[in-house]
Amino acid sequence: MTETTATEARPTRAYVIHPDLASRTQRREPAHSLAEAVALAHALPGIEIVGDEVARLRKPDPGRLFGKGKLAEIGTRLEAAEVDLVLVDGPVSPVQQRNLEKDWGVKLLDRTGLILEIFADRARTREGVLQVELAALSYQRTRLVRAWTHLERQRGGFGFVGGPGETQIEADRRAIDEQMTRLRRQLDRVVKTRTLHRAARAKVPYPIVALVGYTNAGKSTLFNRMTGADVLAKDMLFATLDPTMRGVRLPGVGGGQGRKIILSDTVGFISDLPTELVAAFRATLEEVLEADLILHVRDISHPETEEQAADVAEILESLGVDEDVALIEVWNKIDALSQDTRDALRRTDARTQGIQAVSALTGEGLDDLIAAIDAHLSEALDEPKTEGVVTLPFSDGRRRAWLHEAGVVQREESGEGGLTLHLLWTERQKAGFEAMSAPENDA
Repeated sequence: MTETTATEARPTRAYVIHPDLASRTQRREPAHSLAEAVALAHALPGIEIVGDEVARLRKPDPGRLFGKGKLAEIGTRLEAAEVDLVLVDGPVSPVQQRNLEKDWGVKLLDRTGLILEIFADRARTREGVLQVELAALSYQRTRLVRAWTHLERQRGGFGFVGGPGETQIEADRRAIDEQMTRLRRQLDRVVKTRTLHRAARAKVPYPIVALVGYTNAGKSTLFNRMTGADVLAKDMLFATLDPTMRGVRLPGVGGGQGRKIILSDTVGFISDLPTELVAAFRATLEEVLEADLILHVRDISHPETEEQAADVAEILESLGVDEDVALIEVWNKIDALSQDTRDALRRTDARTQGIQAVSALTGEGLDDLIAAIDAHLSEALDEPKTEGVVTLPFSDGRRRAWLHEAGVVQREESGEGGLTLHLLWTERQKAGFEAMSAPENDA
């Protein structure tokens, strides 16, 4: 029993390989891509990285990805390091995966499989769990050749005349299709609930500001700094998955209260994000599509910050985000730069519209960012304010509190019939107030 416990507690020994295809022009340095793949591997629980390498390939072998020489060379290193799991930072076909696992005697995951494993470990909300399951089934469906290779040992007497495992593969594919149908129905119900919540928020006429960015760019740290929330913020890829929303009151002119916004923190993006996950998390990222302003948070200290920004732009485009949605580039992590570089970036953001250099960790530049958010929203929403007068009975404390919370009350007078409030509000705020029922109509 003691030996069994020790074996179960032993971490999975993993080896990370980044295939570098010499024939293809790549936007990123192979060393940086390998470092990101290792960081992804570290994001999985119970993993011990025992080695990593960049494997240069002239062209991928259709059956095994690597040529004979490279295959044997890597196999020797895997055996010496007693590797249990190989993580290939790139696409691996089902046939390649099956052959490599057989040749090396290890379990193998490609980049998509690894990211799916991380998402499965991190999803917390009902919707997040359903979306990951759906994406995983979609991915698994294409890899049944690998999943059922154990049936090759069942030759003779079992009716597999058409080929080893064929009947079971067909049955498994049907089972997966049925499960995917069930998951889609459950997701539809969850999405309907989210739609109702969004409609309810529409009655609270606050603009939505969405944080997007490459994973580990510091979105959650910035979210916590601006809202006082306690969202998990770690130096780890995909530290948070499920979207978080909080109301934030921006400071007003002269130190008073300014407009209130809803700040939304979303899942981090990454290069070569599996198409299954882009599709699955489209509903989660609907807050980005509904946003009045997008904050694109960039790790400006990263050596490939421009490439990361390009990846984020591609994903936003694939999600259908309109080009005319206001966007601010938040150059985060300036605290990781030298003082001279930091000063230069602050001068650049002062001269360039749509760029704010900040440190979410120390708070440097945050006041300027908040002022820029307010200015962009004023311009993007283009909402003129008009004067209005509302009389409420003394018993209508709920709607009175709503008006004060919205910051539209200029003055308040008490009379025999109730309270008269003199307002300065936008059409959006007026519509939100009118959508609220008076006390006598409440259920």
